[in-house]
Amino acid sequence: MQRTSLPPEDRSLSPYTGWTRAHWEAVADGLLTAALRHAGPCHALIALPGPRPSWSGPRSDALEGYARTFLLAALRVAGAGGQDPLRLLDRYAEGLAAGTRCPTGERELTGRDPVAWPAVTDRGQAMVEAASVALALRLTRPWLWDRLPARTRTRAADWLAGALRHTPVDNNWWLFQVTVGGFLAETGHHTEAAERAVAQGLSRIEQWYLGEGWYTDGRPRAFDHYNGWAFHLYPVLHAHLADDGRLLDRYGTRLAAHLGQYAHTFGGDGAPLHQGRSLIYRFASAAAPWAGALTGHTPLSPGTTRRLASGTLRHFLDHGAVDDDGLLTLGWFGSCPPLVQPYSGPASPYWASKGFLGLLLPPGHPVWTAVEEPAPAERGDAVVPVRGAGWLIQSTAADGLVRVHNHGSDNQPVGEVLPDDPLYARLAYSTATGPVFEGTADNHFALLDGGEASERGPIVPLGTGPGWAASAHRPRVGGAELPGVGVTSLVLANGVEEVHAHLVTGAADGTRVRHTGWAVAGNAVETAGTGDGARVRVTRSALVSEAVALHGLDTATTEPVPAGTAFGPAAAVPVLTGTVTGEECLFVSAVRLSGAGTAPPAARVAVEAAPTGHRLRVHWPDGCRREALIRADEVTVASDGD
Repeated sequence: MQRTSLPPEDRSLSPYTGWTRAHWEAVADGLLTAALRHAGPCHALIALPGPRPSWSGPRSDALEGYARTFLLAALRVAGAGGQDPLRLLDRYAEGLAAGTRCPTGERELTGRDPVAWPAVTDRGQAMVEAASVALALRLTRPWLWDRLPARTRTRAADWLAGALRHTPVDNNWWLFQVTVGGFLAETGHHTEAAERAVAQGLSRIEQWYLGEGWYTDGRPRAFDHYNGWAFHLYPVLHAHLADDGRLLDRYGTRLAAHLGQYAHTFGGDGAPLHQGRSLIYRFASAAAPWAGALTGHTPLSPGTTRRLASGTLRHFLDHGAVDDDGLLTLGWFGSCPPLVQPYSGPASPYWASKGFLGLLLPPGHPVWTAVEEPAPAERGDAVVPVRGAGWLIQSTAADGLVRVHNHGSDNQPVGEVLPDDPLYARLAYSTATGPVFEGTADNHFALLDGGEASERGPIVPLGTGPGWAASAHRPRVGGAELPGVGVTSLVLANGVEEVHAHLVTGAADGTRVRHTGWAVAGNAVETAGTGDGARVRVTRSALVSEAVALHGLDTATTEPVPAGTAFGPAAAVPVLTGTVTGEECLFVSAVRLSGAGTAPPAARVAVEAAPTGHRLRVHWPDGCRREALIRADEVTVASDGD
């Protein structure tokens, strides 16, 4: 986004970001103007340029370009009370009529209708896009749908109804049926099937709700941003638009609980947590805070809500998420091919349109008129347990960094073990670093079996509490478990400091182990050492990644990552190594990700054998103490001074 196209900053109203509602409107207009240059005949398909198509093919990708930008246009126009100076709705109305005039898919294959939309099929991408189209139509109904000829409405409703008849992927996709069904029921089309789809979809997601505002996305332990931009967003929006107080009470209460923890995952620079799939949706992470403000189900003040949302939008625009042609790229900042899942195509990043949900709130709403307040990460150091997800959120106000220690999310399916996914299986994620896709895995504990590093595989959470989280796993090499070997892992966090402990059981004497820290990208200055207290420090501009061997680990070094991460090239990873001795062997380290200029880790750590297990005592610099008893597959933590 060209800086010249944005209004002047208002640091009185928005002391943290400088941005106001006018900035959101200008960004929305800029994104839409750039995308619409690529609209095809009749505006039915918007084929954006990109390095490759998705696995659904170019026609589906072009439908995605229409549907996802239509949602942004709908939020822009509905938020302006129907005012449409760019004549957006005329274009999307024309595209709707053309795209659905032949929805069977047969003519698409024969080439008789070059603009027909793909039909909705079982687990097909068109089901996803049908939800965006339906939501956009619902938001703009007085200015678009109600003015269409009856024949066009019928054809469009028939195409959308394909989402009610076909099988979704067994995860958040059930909410696409809810979204389509909600619109069709409201407009009197396919009413019985639509109402059934809403009830069925909402019923289906109940099995994945784990309490305290957290859902798992279909698989037993798959936690990520889909909680905010799907599981909470769609039910709450449906309830709000349907004026269904009963549903809004249920799903709004859950949203508020989620926001109480989710708000802590935004960094002081506005960055959302870099974890999970579909990260190319970027500022869609602002959708959940906006939804809370829109429905009144939020623990956040209006000034905090806008600070989080404007912060994340500005963060990405300031870091090159939009290319020279004004289009969102397939990546985090700029393009990053390893970050992109095969289901994503050139228009996929426009699911970020959900992040503009706040435009539905009128200009006089407190979320736009209140003075910005600091984000949770800026108010003071915090360590927040997320029990449902098995996460521990650690944030520090001095540098604005947020780290999430992961002892509960692995994205593994039922009945099958897949290779570790770097976006789910790491021990920790942050707002300023990304996982390594090629090279030595960051934030990982591995046994080195014949030189090959073991994978974590399915994670068994052992608990999360004030200042700690723990889990167990059976290390795997080449897809198979190492026979009889187990790893029990614990993290203790306080302020900027982390202490990690890994108890290895059943491994052969002499087996080498490796614990890695945070991968920082860019030009790095590295120091390393050997022996007791060996430490390694990697510095990249304003970031420091450090690891110190405290017990059982004897060598500290760095591993270069030439391919870098989503945050930049030429990353480096701190590495600590040690050797298994005995049937049970404990490895302890201090790890840190912090702003430059911070002091080295200063926690005092003592390890001793207990009658059953290993006792770990940590004395933090602020006077707090933590004591943990670690046994195979079991961790008990006590505290003093919290």
